[in-house]
Amino acid sequence: MKAFIPNLLTLLNLFSGAIAVIFAVEGALTIAALFVLLGIFFDFFDGFLARKLKVESTLGLQLDSLADMVTSGLVPGLIMFQLLSLSISGSGHYMDLLPYTGLLITLGSAYRLANFNIIVDQKNYFTGLPTPANALLILSFPMILEYQNNEAFNFIILNPWFLLAFTLTSTVLLNSPVKFITLKFQTWKISDNLEKYIFLILSLVFLIIFKFFGIYLIIFSYVLLSLIKPPNDV
Repeated sequence: MKAFIPNLLTLLNLFSGAIAVIFAVEGALTIAALFVLLGIFFDFFDGFLARKLKVESTLGLQLDSLADMVTSGLVPGLIMFQLLSLSISGSGHYMDLLPYTGLLITLGSAYRLANFNIIVDQKNYFTGLPTPANALLILSFPMILEYQNNEAFNFIILNPWFLLAFTLTSTVLLNSPVKFITLKFQTWKISDNLEKYIFLILSLVFLIIFKFFGIYLIIFSYVLLSLIKPPNDV
């Protein structure tokens, strides 16, 4: 029975992602973003529980990637599609195909997750930007538009060329050879996870001070930290 507990969390991740898909298609982007956040919460703890209960399995690994494909792959692509659609409103028919480029994020996520499952030497790092981190960055855009309503932020986020450039950069980062630190905990000991705790505290500070724009600063810091101090291969 205990072997199913981590898989239940993974299924809850998938369930949250499926609900987020419905809201994203309907254009309710902030609600979709909230369900993605819920799904990422479940995703954060399923692997930890599997390790603690000593019930890690190939099934769990495959199920986790399938759930992430929906929550952190399909939904961000749909959100980017909707944002690009908003950004070209009134621009004329020559821009009608541009929103579909947002789905490159979904394709890049699928490739990254499939590749992750066949790489056996990743222990304390991820090769390429993790899909949940990328999803968090993308879902911050509708949250900023809805709740911060800053003219400068709105102008940038609803610029189609910014969104296109971001989409391409995101797709490349997902499948880059860069080693990113993993924030999943093997234990809760401070001595074993000092850098992770510092990063989480810094993330909380960013969120308190900058609100949803803080998500952008968090992911930027995460990328910068991984580039400055790459994780070891042990």
